[in-house]
Amino acid sequence: MITIAIDGPSAAGKSTVAKGVARELGFVYIDTGAMYRSVTLYALRNNVDCRNDEEVVKLLKDINIVLSVDGKVLLNGDDVTYEIRTQKVVDNVSFIAANKGVRLFLVEQQRNMAKDISIVMDGRDIGTYVLPNADVKIFQVASVKERAKRRYLENISKGMECTLEAVEKDIERRDYIDSHREFAPLCKAKDAVEVDTSTLTIEESIDAIVKIIKSKVGIINE
Repeated sequence: MITIAIDGPSAAGKSTVAKGVARELGFVYIDTGAMYRSVTLYALRNNVDCRNDEEVVKLLKDINIVLSVDGKVLLNGDDVTYEIRTQKVVDNVSFIAANKGVRLFLVEQQRNMAKDISIVMDGRDIGTYVLPNADVKIFQVASVKERAKRRYLENISKGMECTLEAVEKDIERRDYIDSHREFAPLCKAKDAVEVDTSTLTIEESIDAIVKIIKSKVGIINE
């Protein structure tokens, strides 16, 4: 089994690229961000302050998250694939992700997912904490301005009201929270290969990372 870890900051396009890499290699894609977003959504649905670590942890026993093979995200059997991408969830997910109890809860599940199948897993701490022995580690980056533009266009395409300035400020805020949290902060693993996608298209980013993976673990599916 081969494990691929793709880490990087918010709105770097990790999920889209990771999905493409998994598709190219015939691996299973595991969206860890969707898992944190699902916990965030559950807390909001239950009127729990996402900054209140103790109250959030109390909810975990009632949460069941399933990532289906067709890309859907199920929260206690409810399809929340699109709801977890709403601005309310985006505004609060960093607080949930910084919660040590939540991370321990989800990391156990993520590690179990990677035991028996070849996977591509993306997040903030996959190569440093979740899968420290991953066969290949990628640290995907892009400039703040480029990430803000991508997220802004994505939001607009979904009919979400926002401004480019607000999106850029939110990304800077999330970068700070993710990189300064006490437990498993966002950082580049020592053995990770950095890939700057600021000037690359999605397909170019996928191709670049697939080439790195093949050079490290051999030719796959060819």
